[in-house]
Amino acid sequence: MKKFVIIILQLCLLWFLNELGYFLVEALNLPLPGNVLGMVILFGLLMTGVVSLKWVEEASSFLIKHLAFFFIPIAVGLMNFGPLFFQNGIFLVIVIIGSAAVGIYVTGLVSQVLAEKKEGASDDRSRDTA
Repeated sequence: MKKFVIIILQLCLLWFLNELGYFLVEALNLPLPGNVLGMVILFGLLMTGVVSLKWVEEASSFLIKHLAFFFIPIAVGLMNFGPLFFQNGIFLVIVIIGSAAVGIYVTGLVSQVLAEKKEGASDDRSRDTA
C-alpha cells in the first residue's frame, strides 16, 4: 500500500510538471509542445538537484514498464487513415526508413564521440596516477 501511495504522489508531481509546461507554452506563446517543455523543466530540476531522482523514480519506472499500453490508442487511431496509407504508402515507408537511418547514424556518431571522450579521460587519469 505504501508503494502505491508513493507512485501516486510521484505521478502527481510528474503530472504537475506536464501541466506547467502546457501553461507556460500557452502563456508565453512558445512554438513547442507543452509536454516537451514539461520534460525540459523536469530535466532542469533533476540536473540542478531541486528535484531528487528518488522523488520520481518509482513512478517513472512504473510508466516505462507499462509503456506499450500508451501506444494502443495510436494504433487504433491509425485504422482511420487506411486510404491515406494506400495512396501515399510508399512515400511514408521511404520517410520512415530514412528517418530511422538518420536516427541510427546520429546515435552511432554521438556514442562514438562520447566513447572516445570517455576513453581519453580514463587514459589521462591512468597517466596521472602512474
